[in-house]
Amino acid sequence: MTWNRLISALIALIYLAIAFAHGGMEATFKIGIFLIFPLACIWFADAMGGYVGPTTSMAITAPSPGAIVRILGWVLLLLPVIFGIIGYVEA
Repeated sequence: MTWNRLISALIALIYLAIAFAHGGMEATFKIGIFLIFPLACIWFADAMGGYVGPTTSMAITAPSPGAIVRILGWVLLLLPVIFGIIGYVEA
């Protein structure tokens, strides 16, 4: 296990624990669904970046670098924290 997988799994577990404490099982399920894509981008960056083919709106014609996919996965995973900090600073 790489540090990317360990830290992202820890952050995901923290999100799930907070969701369960504040919203019960329904909120935990919704957060769990949200976490699937960023964790997949972080854990399987090379495989996710290597996808070439049709999508719902257009075709992906070239593979994406795994590092970029991983970085964007981290941004998506940390987006709730970023919004929370922005909301706290504005209040």
